[in-house]
Amino acid sequence: MSQTIQKTLRDSAAMRWTALLLLALAMFCSYIFMDILSPIKDLMLSERNWDSTAFGTMQGSEVFLNVFAFFLIFAGIILDKMGVRFTAVLSAVVMLVGAVIKWYAVTDAFIGTGLETWFTNNLNYIPVFDELGVSPFYEGMPASAKFAACGFMIFGCGCEMAGITVSRGIVKWFKGREMALAMGSEMALARLGVATCMIFSPFFARLGGTISVSRSVAFGVVLLCIALIMTIVYFVMDKKLDAQTGEAEEKDDPFKVSDLGQILTSSGFWLVALLCVLYYSAIFPFQKYAVNMLQCNLTLEAPASDSFWAQPDVTIVQYVIMLLVAGFGFASNFQKQKNRQYALLGLSVLSLITYCYMGYMRQSAESIFAVFPLLAVLITPILGSYVDHKGKAASMLVLGSLLLIACHLTFAFILPMFNGSTVGGVIVAYATILVLGASFSLVPASLWPSVPKLVDAKIIGSAYALIFWIQNIGLWLFPLLIGKVLDKTNPDVTDPTQYDYTWPLIMLASLGVAALVLGLLLKVVDRKKGLGLEEPNIKE
Repeated sequence: MSQTIQKTLRDSAAMRWTALLLLALAMFCSYIFMDILSPIKDLMLSERNWDSTAFGTMQGSEVFLNVFAFFLIFAGIILDKMGVRFTAVLSAVVMLVGAVIKWYAVTDAFIGTGLETWFTNNLNYIPVFDELGVSPFYEGMPASAKFAACGFMIFGCGCEMAGITVSRGIVKWFKGREMALAMGSEMALARLGVATCMIFSPFFARLGGTISVSRSVAFGVVLLCIALIMTIVYFVMDKKLDAQTGEAEEKDDPFKVSDLGQILTSSGFWLVALLCVLYYSAIFPFQKYAVNMLQCNLTLEAPASDSFWAQPDVTIVQYVIMLLVAGFGFASNFQKQKNRQYALLGLSVLSLITYCYMGYMRQSAESIFAVFPLLAVLITPILGSYVDHKGKAASMLVLGSLLLIACHLTFAFILPMFNGSTVGGVIVAYATILVLGASFSLVPASLWPSVPKLVDAKIIGSAYALIFWIQNIGLWLFPLLIGKVLDKTNPDVTDPTQYDYTWPLIMLASLGVAALVLGLLLKVVDRKKGLGLEEPNIKE
């Protein structure tokens, strides 16, 4: 008598990786919108009169409600109570609503309206928040920046909710399998959104020879509509999985506030959470200023208007080559035959060299910084697979801290030494940006898969929410601090390409130093308490 073994969608590698792809593409779109104004900071000054303080305050507003209204904590409770699929669709809807508001705020249609007048005359003083110095608005802040900040706050609620939902979804589909590889792959794909933003935001802003910053934001809004569709498709897949397994969605296991005690009393959890906030505060806020930092430190001369390198079509060609870099590099991780793996790696490296050459010929700071996620796309799955089979997650966090410190100090002190050297400065910039991206890839590959080792399975959503909430404090604070430090240390600078970024970069490097100390401490705690952070996820 034969016995039929019932297989589920989760048992099919194709289906669980399809589920991952849907979640990753949704995050890809959100990452694009997150930094949609970053590569056109100079245009926001000339077109909307946003100085560095206004720009930094607006950028930091993304996480304001998550931090001060504790929305992320509520998001974690919603996730634990209502489940992955409901929260995924909800987060996509919230992101889209906030994005539409931000888009309208920077359109020409907003100028001269009663709404602009209202924002000009109001929100200049917020009781308590002003006294504490944490208000998301201030007197003299442009009305468009205030209204954009309101939309960005709403978007930020949905974006961070999506972040914890994706992490929980990967745990659901990959637990006991290649979970670190899956998390690393998701973040590698999502971070291509950074490169996409850096390339296409300036492209749309200057499309047709006329400048319109709202076109860039509209591009992001369209992509968030696509993200919503992706989450709806995931909803259907996830529901079918539960029907096959007979498992109830997480809402049948009610969340209790007392469960948070398990999280808050874990020293390992707090070290991981603080490492997370330090890592992300040294990267994400930097991304919002990185293009302008390169404009200030590199000697770039725009190509002649009639040359090949000045044509808009070059942007599309360069983006295709960037996708080849990522595609070849990513695919190499899944080849069992060494000759195929090396062949794909070789093609990826050749494509990367071609991309870098095009960025140099275009003399574009946006194109140069767009290489940031490319090395991460290549090595994050490798690191994730290594953690799955060999472990050493805590050690990787220490290595990432060292690389983080080195990169920010290079930007602060070495890169300015090459100002005036057209080739030398670009080479230093490319090398440092690629290494910084590589250091950042250590976080999703090693940190996020460690969380299920620290807390009970039914409160993973709340644990991720708490980590994201702590992380969001840094993501709110440091864009604001960078803007204020820039204005304070460059009081007489009116040209946005002439700022001195030394002190903001030293500040970011100091975060790396703190992360290094915590990483070493985490290794000690892991060894003493047997948390298993250095152990592999897959037991051979």
